[in-house]
Amino acid sequence: MAGMDAAFRAHVESGLTTLARCWALTRRDGVTFGFTDHDCGLAFEGIDFKADTGLSARALQQSTGLSVDNTEALGALSDAAVTEADIEAGRFDNAELRAWLVNWADPEVRWLQFRGTIGEMRRTGGAFTAELRGLTAALNRPLGRVYQKPCTAVLGDRACRFDTGQPGYATEREVAEVEEARFFRWPDLDGFDADWFTRGRLEVLSGAAQGLWAAIKRDVARDGGRVIETWEPMRAPVVAGDRVRLVAGCDKRFETCRLKFNNLLNFQGFPDIPGEDWVMAVPKSTRPNTGGSRR
Repeated sequence: MAGMDAAFRAHVESGLTTLARCWALTRRDGVTFGFTDHDCGLAFEGIDFKADTGLSARALQQSTGLSVDNTEALGALSDAAVTEADIEAGRFDNAELRAWLVNWADPEVRWLQFRGTIGEMRRTGGAFTAELRGLTAALNRPLGRVYQKPCTAVLGDRACRFDTGQPGYATEREVAEVEEARFFRWPDLDGFDADWFTRGRLEVLSGAAQGLWAAIKRDVARDGGRVIETWEPMRAPVVAGDRVRLVAGCDKRFETCRLKFNNLLNFQGFPDIPGEDWVMAVPKSTRPNTGGSRR
């Protein structure tokens, strides 16, 4: 089997094995959890693998080529490990997972059997089921450049290269009022025009929802104050006094990139692509169709 070192192979071929499974789950915020189906805890690579979490796994399916390896992890919800609140908040979405077969008598003798990410997670009756996706799952994503008028970059990413930390493009402040976890109100947002944060981001910096973010649907002045509405409710409670960061929004238009962000050199759209009216145009005797500008 691929990746198996001589010591582990010798242990397996000895005919008398002391094997257990271990899983290391690393969330996108850097928090790492360790689980094992052994009756005692194990430790290696700086991770403590707890035995009292109730986690187990179904048979691992592996194959050659580019087909997707997959399995499932089953476990009980526990305040000490995976909690229902964290699952509901999406903190385990796309978390990295590594699975080993380990000689529990000598944890240095082990085999990294699976490496991938968490896919769909389901909660039923105080337990959870997590779909595990192998590294080859990423090859199923459609890739390529989209030729369209709007910009295809995300504000601040490697293609856009705009620094959202510049003065005037982001602000941090405590929430004054919140309703339905999606309407955030402030008496004012000094220095920012209305609609400045539409299509931007609201990032939670403190409180129960710390580390989560939501896309901003609308930024309007209302009743002498300012209301920021997100497309979806935050997936964890946000209360008055929690600190958030608001990032300016971009509508992907050529004019916005030039006038609002002064970032035209990195614009990733194609503003001069002919529209549908040009594609459907036909020759007319009353108006020459020479191929020149239609403006």
